[in-house]
Parts: sequence; C-alpha cells; structure tokens
Amino acid sequence: MNTIIVLAYIVSSILFIFGLKMLSKATTAARGNQISAVGMLIAIVATLLYNGMDYKWIVLGMVIGGGIGTIAAIRVPMTSMPEFVALFNGTGGLASMLVGWVEYNKALGTSNIHELVPMIAIYLAILIGGVTFTGSMIAYAKLAERIDGKPFLYRGQQVVNALVLIVLVAAGVFYIAFPETVATLPAFYLALVLSLMLGVLVTIPIGGADMPVVISLLNSYSGLAACAAGFVISNTVLIVAGSLVGASGIILTNIMCKAMNRSLGHVLFSGFGAAGGTSASAQAEAGEGKAITAEDAYYVLEAASSVVFVPGYGMAVAQAQHAVRELGELLESNGAEVKYAVHPVAGRMPGHMNVLLAEANVPYEQLVEMDDINPTIENVDVCVVIGANDVVNPAAREDESSPIYGMPIINVDLARSCFVLKRSMRSGFAGVENPLFFKENTRMLFGDAKASLVALIDQFKGS
Repeated sequence: MNTIIVLAYIVSSILFIFGLKMLSKATTAARGNQISAVGMLIAIVATLLYNGMDYKWIVLGMVIGGGIGTIAAIRVPMTSMPEFVALFNGTGGLASMLVGWVEYNKALGTSNIHELVPMIAIYLAILIGGVTFTGSMIAYAKLAERIDGKPFLYRGQQVVNALVLIVLVAAGVFYIAFPETVATLPAFYLALVLSLMLGVLVTIPIGGADMPVVISLLNSYSGLAACAAGFVISNTVLIVAGSLVGASGIILTNIMCKAMNRSLGHVLFSGFGAAGGTSASAQAEAGEGKAITAEDAYYVLEAASSVVFVPGYGMAVAQAQHAVRELGELLESNGAEVKYAVHPVAGRMPGHMNVLLAEANVPYEQLVEMDDINPTIENVDVCVVIGANDVVNPAAREDESSPIYGMPIINVDLARSCFVLKRSMRSGFAGVENPLFFKENTRMLFGDAKASLVALIDQFKGS
C-alpha cells in the first residue's frame, strides 16, 4: 500500500508542476487550475489510504471546510477576491502553525524531541505559519476596509521589529539546543506568541499601492509554512506543493517590487505614501480639472483610430469589466484598434485586473503589459483610465519629492487624449495626489465607471 501512496504522490507532484506552468498563460490557466485540482484530489485520496486514520474527524473536517469553501466561492464577488485570497493565505498559515504545535506536544517526553530536522521543521511551521496567519488577517481587514488601509508607522518601529526577531531567533536556538529543559516549553510558546505578533507588526506599516505586493508575499509565506508542515509530518506531496507555492510567490513578489522600483525592505518597512504627496498636491492645486460629458467623449472616441483602456480597482468596484469589453467591441467595429494596458500592481492583488477582464471575455491578445505599451503610447489617440490612479500618476516620473517617484507607470499622459473615469478628484488608494487630472490633454468623465461606460455605449448604439 505504501508503494501505491508514494506513486500517487509522485503523480500529484507532476500534475502540480504542469498545472502551475499552465497558469502562466491566460489561454491555458483554466485547464492548469483543473489539472492542479486533480493532483490535489489524488494526493488527498492517497493520504486517506494510510493506516490508523480516524475517518470520522477527517470526514467532519472535509464537510465543514468544503462547505465553507463552496459557499464562499459562490457568494464572494470578484471585487472581493483580494480579501478572499488574504483569508485563504491566513487559513493556510494557521493550519501549518497548528500542525507544528500539535506535533511538538506529541514529541514531548519522547525520543523524537532530540531529532534535529523534525524539531527545526516544527519551529519553522509555527513561526512562518503564525506570521502568515496574523499578517493575512491584517491584510484582509485593510482590504475590506474594516480598519484604516493607510500605512501605520510609529517611532522605533524597526527597533521593535528587530527585537522581536532577535527574541524569536534566541528562543529557537534555545528550543533546539536544550529540548528537555524546564524552560524549553515556555520558550516554544513565547515563540508562538511572538510569531503572531510579528505578523501584525510587519503588515500594519503596509498600505497603498504596496498591498498587491504584500498579498503575493503572504501567499509565498503560506507555501513555505505548508512546506515546513510537510517536513513535520513527513508528507512528500505537502513538501512539494508548499515549495512550489513558496517559490512562485517569491518570484512574483520580486517581479512586482521591480514593477514599483522598490526593494522588498522598502515595501515592508517604509509605508507607501506615508510621507504624503506634498509636492504633487502643490502641482494639483496649480491646475484645474476639465470635465467632459459622455456625449462629448463619444465624439472623440468615434473619431479615434486607437484606444487603450487602463483598468484599475475602480473598475472592479463598479463591476464595469463587461461594459468595458462591450465598448471595446463597438470601437473595434468602428475601425479603432483597441488594447487593454494592465500595470503589474493594478488592483488589490497580483493579476486582479487580468482575472476581471478574462471574466468579461476580453480577448487575451488585446492585453498588453506596461513595458510594451509605453514605447508606443504617444501614438495612441485616446487612453481611457478606469478607476486607476497610482499606476498612471505622472508624479512618479516628474516629481522627485513624490513618495512614488521612480515607480514605473503607464504613461497615459503622453497619449494624444486621456479620459479619466472617476467619481471625484480624490487621490487614489496610496493617498498621493495625481497631476494627470490637470494635464491639458486630460478630461475627467465623472460618475460611476459602469454608468459612464454604459452612457458611452448608448451614444455609439444611438448614432
């Protein structure tokens, strides 16, 4: 039986790797997700074949967990996917932490307490799992606006974080070097509590445009915690799956940091936009935003030969992705070339805009990355910015005093015309004023993004 289980784990691991590879392309992503799900099903069935299982608790857990997951997947709207992902990351971290905790209690008083590798794995499982759990809960609360989403910085913050880390390392060394002394158990629980605290401490300074990066990082942490839990219970497929999630999350986090021209250290400790956008505000006050009606915007779009849509979180909030696709089709039928430019950190999580546009059946071939659209953007007739603020803010290119200076953006202000679909002149999630609104070639189409797009669609259909 053990041979069958091992072979099943190998098959599962292969399916995970193929599924992950297919997730890298929109055209194969859905099939990659299905292949990975089949791999997980095989892994679960194989694990249930082990002798000594208490099936009643397993079935109870599967019914409760499966029920919650099914209901959540059906009811959670696409706009809430970032919060949903944060919750999933948190539950993954909590599960790994509990596995480490339970296995440590089982090892107490036995010879297993002297085995170095399992003890290190247990410590890493509670450490990374604890940080992931509380960090993800704070990220969820910020994304769901249950707490203020702005960076929370205080004097001596980095010193406090460093002290917590030092104590965690010291507790870990003590726990491993002296596994049977009286003080080991308190050291273990101290580490458990401090890991939970550390998750809060490293997440509260993060806000604004850094949130997609922290979601990606926490996803990576959940994978690493699962990998550590796999070592704890000697489960091969959990080690492989956790490693894949951890490595892919780190790679994605690195890509997103480069897209913002920021180091991971800056993301974790500096607080995006916490210093405020004084200079950008000064520029903003010097100009005046020019409003445009849907009817006037229609005449410009009707004459355009190239249109680029730039989606942001505002499109998700307004559920405007289907209206965007319909307007894009009307523009194409009118002879315009239509593209959708997606910034790597647009939205509230990695790939947020890509998911929404795919949901609306926007052709993948029309999606272009920032580096591909910027060299040609001066030849674009109209850029339509839908609820995106920080990723099109020219202060990142022009204002050295701006908190976002140096961050690569989509240069919509260099297009011949730019329409910004927005409810008001307020700054974006990062809290940085946007001089784009006051540029000569920019017009503001105020109102709900979906309503504005529908009004433009009506203009095309009524013409």
